[in-house]
Amino acid sequence: MRLLAQLPARLTAEQAAWVLNCQAHDVPVLVAARLLKPLGNPPANSVKYFAALELVELMKDRTWLARMTNALNQHWQKRNAAKKNGSPNGHILPDGHLHAAE
Repeated sequence: MRLLAQLPARLTAEQAAWVLNCQAHDVPVLVAARLLKPLGNPPANSVKYFAALELVELMKDRTWLARMTNALNQHWQKRNAAKKNGSPNGHILPDGHLHAAE
């Protein structure tokens, strides 16, 4: 695939989002849903890198793409419903739980 020849081996969340045709803020949702795994064991607040080769393989898997789409749709539906229902700041963690009020 020509795309792979143009990609670096490690991709940031922004680059991974571009490859998957989603937004950078969707990548943590996919990680929380265990649909993406960052390289190594990065601390929670650090830059996450993803293997380009793995993303290219996932792009070929229609079942995985459907799971990714469903996970993102579900996340944003929950977040929008929480915002509409007046939850604290409308914040929902990537795992679907409401963010505690500060």
